[in-house]
Amino acid sequence: MRWLILWVLSAVSVLADGEKAGQFDYYVLSLSWSPNWCETTGDARGEDQCNPRHDYGWILHGLWPQYQYGWPSYCRTSETPPSRRMTAEMADIQGSSGLAWHQWKKHGTCSGLSAQNYFDLSREAYDSVVRPEVFRRLDRTVQLPARVVEEAFLKANPNLERDMLTVTCNGRYIAEVRICLSNSLKPVPCGRDVVRDCRTEDALLHAIR
Repeated sequence: MRWLILWVLSAVSVLADGEKAGQFDYYVLSLSWSPNWCETTGDARGEDQCNPRHDYGWILHGLWPQYQYGWPSYCRTSETPPSRRMTAEMADIQGSSGLAWHQWKKHGTCSGLSAQNYFDLSREAYDSVVRPEVFRRLDRTVQLPARVVEEAFLKANPNLERDMLTVTCNGRYIAEVRICLSNSLKPVPCGRDVVRDCRTEDALLHAIR
């Protein structure tokens, strides 16, 4: 019985430590349509991100280290956690410093980078993708097939191919566009577990506030 207890405690300890930082195959850049998130979640919480003064459209949800199948999270790292200044400086593209902190804790720790370098790389990845201008002009809620969002991103980014991105939904709401990038931020095909194409024909896209 004693050896069994010791084995269980050891297993729990290993799981709590998380995966080793810096060991992954590629990144997933996740872009969230802020007006839809506010409609489904943020407004009820009174989130500052949803204040019209921000004029948010596609924001950076996160840059996620990914395996060919599955992903690491909450990794063991010797890097110092980000300062409040670092996370606050990400709010212009992530909507809030709280999201920046959470993304570092869950995903950034797995990158093998320092917090500042991870945030710098996240911003570089965000800037490397053209968000289609048509969405910036959205002044009313529309219903559309989710594939139209994918087509708009493909047209605005000729370096992307269809197997390099996916559009996800939360119920009938367009939720995210996820784009797969190499460690050097070049577009690459997504793993099969990443591709979750939304098939909704009347998906909702709320207007920018």
